[in-house]
Amino acid sequence: MALFGNAHRVDNTEAQQEFARLLGAGEQVQAAYQLIRDTFLFTDRRMILIDKQGITGKKTEYHSVPYRSITHYAVETAGSFDLDAELKIWVSGAALPISKNFTKGVDIYEVQALLTQYVAR
Repeated sequence: MALFGNAHRVDNTEAQQEFARLLGAGEQVQAAYQLIRDTFLFTDRRMILIDKQGITGKKTEYHSVPYRSITHYAVETAGSFDLDAELKIWVSGAALPISKNFTKGVDIYEVQALLTQYVAR
């Protein structure tokens, strides 16, 4: 699944409230990133990719990825000419990685640290 565009950080408390219906009992949002109309959530249990579809964005797909299904990931930092950082996540059973571009203002090392914390469990 390739996701195009640039992400920016969203306040955890706002994301927790906005997406409360998606979360299990006691599940906490650790980080949230907005990508045009789509959202990428890291919780203490899984990643949730929220894909708004169509022109109006009324139809939405919620893709839940348990951390245990992540086989590996790669981070590419922003450079002088390429201002975006990129995150690629490989999930067991999928040939292609989930790919996400982050603006230079997003701390890609924070994203990597979150993945390391939860994938290594």
